[in-house]
Amino acid sequence: MPTFILALTWTHQGIRSVKDSPKRLAAGKELAKKMGVELKQTFLTTGEQDLLVILESASGDNVAKFALALSSLGNVKTRTMRAWNESEYSKLLSELP
Repeated sequence: MPTFILALTWTHQGIRSVKDSPKRLAAGKELAKKMGVELKQTFLTTGEQDLLVILESASGDNVAKFALALSSLGNVKTRTMRAWNESEYSKLLSELP
């Protein structure tokens, strides 16, 4: 199943209530499930992004819809990236002309 990385940055609203972040994460997992997206892992990070979320979904459209729905709640801004694991990466390269 395709893997995606969602890079999240807290908004002013999100950081003001950062202690509620674990509750929001639980609600986000339920929202993702309803949208055909599985949250595999979530990381609190330092640097430019505040959180990194590893997702899987058969459809990139579902991931885009999830990211938009999540962002519309006002607590985070999102950046979405498609990720290929090592075997997928090798296969992809083997198919180059």
